[in-house]
Amino acid sequence: MYILGLSFFYHEAAAALIKDGELVAASAEERFSRKKHDSSYPELAIKFCLEQAGISEKDLDYVVFYEKPFLKFERLFLTSLATYPDSYRLFRESMLSFLPEKLWVTSIIRDKLDINRGKILTVPHHISHAASSYYCSPFEEAAVLTLDGVGEWSCGSYGIGTLNKLRISKEIRFPHSIGLLYSAFTAFLGFEVNDGEYKVMGMAPYGTPKYADKVYQLMKVNSDGSIKLNMKYFRFHNSPDQNVTSNFTELFGEPRDKDLHFFTPASGYPSYFGDKPSNYEEIAKLNQHYADIAASLQLVTEEIILKMVDHVHTKTKQENLVIAGGVGLNSVANGRVVRESKFRHVYIQPAAGDDGAALGAALYVYHHILGNKRKFVMTHAYYGKDFSEKEIKSFLDSKKIKYRFVEDKDKLASFVADALSKKEVVGLYQGRFEWGPRALGNRSIIADPRSEEMKEIVNTKIKFREPYRPFAPAVLEEKANEYFELKDANSNYLAKFMLMVCPVKEDKKKLIPAVTHVDGSARLQTVDKDTNPLYRKIIEKFEEKTGVAVIMNTSFNLKGEPIVTTPENAYNTFMKSGLDYLVMERFVISK
Repeated sequence: MYILGLSFFYHEAAAALIKDGELVAASAEERFSRKKHDSSYPELAIKFCLEQAGISEKDLDYVVFYEKPFLKFERLFLTSLATYPDSYRLFRESMLSFLPEKLWVTSIIRDKLDINRGKILTVPHHISHAASSYYCSPFEEAAVLTLDGVGEWSCGSYGIGTLNKLRISKEIRFPHSIGLLYSAFTAFLGFEVNDGEYKVMGMAPYGTPKYADKVYQLMKVNSDGSIKLNMKYFRFHNSPDQNVTSNFTELFGEPRDKDLHFFTPASGYPSYFGDKPSNYEEIAKLNQHYADIAASLQLVTEEIILKMVDHVHTKTKQENLVIAGGVGLNSVANGRVVRESKFRHVYIQPAAGDDGAALGAALYVYHHILGNKRKFVMTHAYYGKDFSEKEIKSFLDSKKIKYRFVEDKDKLASFVADALSKKEVVGLYQGRFEWGPRALGNRSIIADPRSEEMKEIVNTKIKFREPYRPFAPAVLEEKANEYFELKDANSNYLAKFMLMVCPVKEDKKKLIPAVTHVDGSARLQTVDKDTNPLYRKIIEKFEEKTGVAVIMNTSFNLKGEPIVTTPENAYNTFMKSGLDYLVMERFVISK
């Protein structure tokens, strides 16, 4: 049985195909369209999924959309009426997008795939989120927590998964959303909503949470961790382009100018920003104010999530917890949940946002609706498209690109490790690309973590991104607890998927400064012995040469672009950047 799950029209459009309950292929549309956060109908991702399985659309038993369009329309319509005339522009824009297109999702799917209407199903948004983590987890029974901006009406929910059944017990309803609260601050701090939240997380350690009381002033926090926002501070419910009101700016000051560079006295002023402005100290002081706001927001978010998690544990009496929804990508909060909650085990599927909900929708139909038993556990994230060595060679030859082919992968790993030890930076391109936003060794830029200057080298020559954003350490799984405050690394899936932050051990901070954030933490990835042999071998060889079982890892892309997909994407990024080597399978390209 083949079931295709889809998400589109809002955030990350994606397609995921399961066969008899096991994931065959999954990808966000942006990887193929090359449009960052592409939300359009995922035609290219669907094409890939079908090709990967070797089937056509005629072979699909069901196609499942990740939410209920009419319920979403109901929320927009009723909220607009309730807040009219303030909501006039929101109402107009919503109707212009919903009535011609977004309301008729099933018709669009039927027309695009030429599939019988009876094969097209829809699943509520937060059910799709919950299913995406629970049915991918190794747990036969678990508490389930979902948190995001908003789906139809729900902004968060909790329940229990047992064997193949998933039941939601309680939900938080719009507009009282921790995800929308975080997004409102994201826009206030000068970043793009649904894209810049991780920048706020990276900015937070440069500040102190001196405004936490003011953040709490925006809401009432209930005993179960749910929140009730004071809507006199917000406009996201009645405006298409404004998130906060003048009451908000009276509390926190004017929004940060998105066109100004962010730097504080602690972050320094990187060379790629150009010459220091004449009013450097004034701007640094102003940015410190924004960093303090980010720190305050992050702390409050963590405290609220921990309160929710504690309530869920009390109510469900479970020892396992799965989390899904965009808030599930807050890796700092995730680290605290792992370390501080009463749950013994925590699982988050690598595509926790709306892209992952496409997979959840398909899994929910297969298991909960159709009653099929579970047999799938997502232990890795490599479900995207791969390119054979024949295809890579064909591309290189067609462009007359010089390369060296290394027959033996052990020698290849040794070559890469040696390059890293000499402070050279390598683009690593191999196998199927990753599902979700994290590069986990198949579409990664890797470097030496031992040099503080490596952060600026990679930012200056390659990523061209903000200096306050940390780089990730990839560490041999069995050595993780030597470098990081991390227990049970072999069973910690959040660490495998780079979805949690934990403290770097005090005696290792100076050893791996390039991957140690300003607050002494790191968002790590553990690499086991079976999942990614070449990536693993590179780290082993690097340890042999340097005594350090860690390398620096960041996604293989330039600022503002999706992670590379094709050999051509990889080569173009290599040539536009300051990468020293590009390794595509066993082909090595230098400049």
